[in-house]
Amino acid sequence: MKLRRAEPRDIDSILRLERLPGYEALVGRSERPVHEAQLADPGFAYFVGETGDGEIVAFAMLRDLANPHGNVYLQRVAVAHPGRGEGGSFLALLLDWAFANTRAHRFHLDCFDSNLRAQRAYARLGFTRDGVLREAYLDREGRRRTLVLMALLRPEWALRRS
Repeated sequence: MKLRRAEPRDIDSILRLERLPGYEALVGRSERPVHEAQLADPGFAYFVGETGDGEIVAFAMLRDLANPHGNVYLQRVAVAHPGRGEGGSFLALLLDWAFANTRAHRFHLDCFDSNLRAQRAYARLGFTRDGVLREAYLDREGRRRTLVLMALLRPEWALRRS
């Protein structure tokens, strides 16, 4: 898989990935104007993962690349085929990019407490569970969802790379 910065022409693929069956309950979604604005905002960085033939099979949204405390936030990630290892490969490339190209000390995220597959995938990459935000997310149906906080520190990433 190849990692590259997303471009406006990639928004259709991003929308398609966010709207795969069942994904809204796992990763959330945004409308086109939100993606267009965030893609143009220097406070965000969008990435896509491509196969050798150029098919986009993953995307991620990072935020806070210039955070003065070195905290880079993974706002959203989605892959076309969960369970095939694409997500882990994509996230490893994303982590390498973030720690090599920013002053990040801490790469963090939150995920729904019910998304155990994602939590296991993050743990395989070295993330630790940092806490829980009880009923912190209000979904489109008006239900409160609990979020699990996970993070990977630069020294932990470097140790895993060596």
